[in-house]
Amino acid sequence: MQLIKHATILLLACISMGHSSFAQSAGKISGTILANGEKAIGATVALLNVKDSSLVKRTATNNLGEFVFEQVAEGKYRVGATAVGFQKVMSPMIEITSQQKTIAVPAITLTPAASKLNDVKVTTNRPMIEQRIDRTIINVEAAITNAGSSAFEVLEKAPGVSIDREGNISLKGKEGVLVMVDGRPTEMAAADLANMLRNMNASQLDQIEIMTNPPARYDAAGNAGIINIKTKKIVTAGYNGTGSVNYMQGRYPKANTGFNFNYREQKVNVFANFGHNYRKSYEDNTIRRNIRNSSNNIINFFDLEANKITEANGFSSKVGIDFFVDKKTTVGLAVNGATNHNTLSNFNNTNIYTASKELESITTASGANTNNWNRISTNLFFRRVLNKKGSEISGDVDFIDHRSKFSMDMVNNYPYNNGSGQTTADTLLGNLPQNVQVYSGRIDYSLPFGKNSKLEAGAKSSIVRTDNNAQYDSLQNGALLRDINRSNHFIYQENINAAYVNVVQPISKKLNAQLGLRLENTNATGRQLTTGKDFDRHYTQLFPTAYLQYKLNDKHTLAANLGRRVQRPNYQSLNPFIRFIDRYTYSEGNPNLRPSVSNNVEFTHMFKNMFTTTLNYTATNDIINSVLEQQGREVYHRPTNIASLRQVGIAVNANNNITKWWSSNIMVNAFYNRYKGVVNNNAVDLSATSCILMAMQQFKLSKTVSAELSGRYRTGWLEGIFEAQPLGIVWAGVSKQVMKNQGTVRLTVRDIFHSQVFKGTARYSNVDVFMQEVNDTRMVMLGFTYRFSKGKKVAPVKRTAGSANEEEGRIEQ
Repeated sequence: MQLIKHATILLLACISMGHSSFAQSAGKISGTILANGEKAIGATVALLNVKDSSLVKRTATNNLGEFVFEQVAEGKYRVGATAVGFQKVMSPMIEITSQQKTIAVPAITLTPAASKLNDVKVTTNRPMIEQRIDRTIINVEAAITNAGSSAFEVLEKAPGVSIDREGNISLKGKEGVLVMVDGRPTEMAAADLANMLRNMNASQLDQIEIMTNPPARYDAAGNAGIINIKTKKIVTAGYNGTGSVNYMQGRYPKANTGFNFNYREQKVNVFANFGHNYRKSYEDNTIRRNIRNSSNNIINFFDLEANKITEANGFSSKVGIDFFVDKKTTVGLAVNGATNHNTLSNFNNTNIYTASKELESITTASGANTNNWNRISTNLFFRRVLNKKGSEISGDVDFIDHRSKFSMDMVNNYPYNNGSGQTTADTLLGNLPQNVQVYSGRIDYSLPFGKNSKLEAGAKSSIVRTDNNAQYDSLQNGALLRDINRSNHFIYQENINAAYVNVVQPISKKLNAQLGLRLENTNATGRQLTTGKDFDRHYTQLFPTAYLQYKLNDKHTLAANLGRRVQRPNYQSLNPFIRFIDRYTYSEGNPNLRPSVSNNVEFTHMFKNMFTTTLNYTATNDIINSVLEQQGREVYHRPTNIASLRQVGIAVNANNNITKWWSSNIMVNAFYNRYKGVVNNNAVDLSATSCILMAMQQFKLSKTVSAELSGRYRTGWLEGIFEAQPLGIVWAGVSKQVMKNQGTVRLTVRDIFHSQVFKGTARYSNVDVFMQEVNDTRMVMLGFTYRFSKGKKVAPVKRTAGSANEEEGRIEQ
C-alpha cells in the first residue's frame, strides 16, 4: 500500500513537471531610482494596479539604486517611488502583455520635498497576507487585532499555523517548525518557546515569513518548515524610533511596553530596542483516567482538578553598531540580552474511586515553581560586495550564554484514605539549574551569473554544551534528605558541521529552476554523571532541495518543490530529569531520542496572485512526540520516537480586495494524518482527517479609522497520541490614526466567546485518559504606538542570518 502511494506521488510529479514545456514566462518590471543626481539606495518602490490603485508588490532599491519586480501578471501598472525627505513620484503607465513580458522603466528621479521631514506622510496600505510562490508573508501591522499582541499571539493567527496546549508549533498539521527572528532561529522547547515569544511585542515586528520547504542555505532543521519573524528595519540617516504601550485585561491584567531607536550618521549606525512584558494568567486542567489492569479491566477511576496561576515579568534588549568601512564593506556587532522571572502556583485535588465508583482516597497537592533565566547573545558580522554584478561574501560569529534556575516545592496531603481520615503529608523539593553555551560561525558566498542566475555556497560549524544538575530533596521527620533515585547530573555536547550549495537557473524563457544540496555532520555525546549511562552518536546526512516554476498563461502559475529536512530533539528533551506536576503525574526527558527525518513534496497553483492552492505529501520517520506511559496509578509524559507519519493535504488561500474599503483573506487547509508505530511495546495505528478554516476581514471606515473581524476554526485532529476535539477563536478590533498619523490607538477583543478550550482523549495500551485545558485567552486590549523620525532615506544594513541557527532554537528556558 505504501509503495502504491509513493508511486502515485512520483507519477503526479513527473506528469506535472513534464507539462512545463507548454509554459509561458512571467512578466518582469525593472528600473533605477535617482535622487540628488545619485543612485537612490534604499528607496521604497511600489507596483500599483492602474485599475484600482491597489498595491501589487513592494520592494527597496539595492546598492546600485536598482529595483525589480518579477512574476508580474498581465495588466496595466504604474511604479511609485518614495524616500524620506523626497516627494512621491509616479511613472507613466506601463503594460505587461503576452507580447511584451519584460519592461525597463525609464530612470525615475526623486524631487526633494519642500516641507520638513515630519510633515511628509507617504502611506500605502499593505495587504494582510501576501502569497508568493515559495512562501506566505504576513504583514503584522496590517492586522488591527495585532495591536498590543505578542509575537506568540500573532503566530496563533498566521495561516496554517497551530499551537498546542504545551506550546508546540505545527504548520499545516505537521509538527517540527523552526522559528527564526531575522533569519536567526529562536525556537525553544514547548511552553518555554511560548514564554520567549510572549516577551516580544508585535509593534517591533514587520513581517512573518512562512516557508514549508526552505532552500539549502537554511539549516535543515524543522520537518514542517521555517517561520521567520522579521523585525522592523530603520533606514533613516539621523534618528528614528517607535514607542508603544499596551494594556490587556482578561481574568488577570497583562501589559507590555516597547521602545526602538536608531541613529545613523555617515559611516556609523547605532541601534537599540528595549521591551518589557508582564503577564498574569490562569490555567484550569481536568484529567480523568480509567486505570486498567493487565486484563484491560478498569480497577480505578482517577479524577484530577488542577488550578494554576502564573505570573511572569520579562525584559529584553538589543544594542548594536554597524560600521561602513566603505561603499562595499560593512562590519557590525549586536548584543542581545533577556531576563525572565516566572512563578507558578499549582493547586490540585485528586479523587480516586474504586471500580464500583466508591471514593477510595483523596489527595490534595500544592506546588510553587520558580523559573528564572538570563540570556546574552553576541553576534559579530561582516559583509563585502565584491563587484558591480552583486557578488558578495558575508560571515558571522555567534556566542550564546543561557542560564536558568528552576526550583519547585510540592506538598501532598491525604485527608481521606479509605475513610480513615489520614492526614500524613509528604514534601518534595527540587532544584534544576540549566546552563547552555553555544559557539557558532558561518561564511556565505553569492555569485550572480548570466541573466537572473545565481550561485550560493557556504559553510557553518557550531559547538553546544549543556550542563544540567537536578537535585531533589525529601522532607522526612523535619529533615531534608537527598533523593538519589530522582537526582541526576547530565552533560550534553554537540558539534554540527555543515556545507551547502544552491543554484538559481532559468532553464529557458519558460521555465525557472532552483536546486540545492546541504550536508550536515553531527557529533553528539551525553554523560549522566550520577548513573553512569552515557551515549555517543555520529552521523552525516544529505538534504537536497529542488524547485520548478512555470506559467500556463498570464493568469495561472504552477510550481513544484521537494526537499528533505530533519528535526533534532531540543536539549531539554534529551535531559533524563524528572519534573513533577503532582503526586501521580510527572514528565521526564529521553536521552535515547533520535532525530526525525521528513521528505516533502508540494505542488502549487496560483491564480492572478489572488488564489493559491497547494497539494502536499509528507513522509516522516521516527517522529518525536510526547506520550503518556502509565505504571499503576502514576502516569508520566515522555518524548519518544513513537511512529512514522504520513500526511496528504490541500491548502487554499484566497486574498482579495472585495471593494476599496473591504479586504479579505480566507484560508482553508484540509489534511489526512496517519501515525503508525509502537508505544509502550504496543502497536499504535491512528489516523484522522482534519480541517483548519481561517478568515480575516478588514474594513477601511475612513481615512484614519479601520476595523477588523477575524476568526479560526479547527475540526478534530490528532495531536500525537491525543485525539483533540474541535475548537475555534474570534478576534475583533478597531484602530484610529492620531497626532497627524504619527500615533495609532487600537482597541481589540481576543477570543470573544472564550471558545479556545482544548479537549482531548488518548486510548491505547493501558492508557485511557480525557484531558481539558482552559486558559486566560479572552481579553480586551488597548494599545498606543507613536513613531518619530528626522533624517533622510538611506540604504538598510543587510545583516546576515547569524550562525547560531538551529542551536539557539533548541534551548529550553
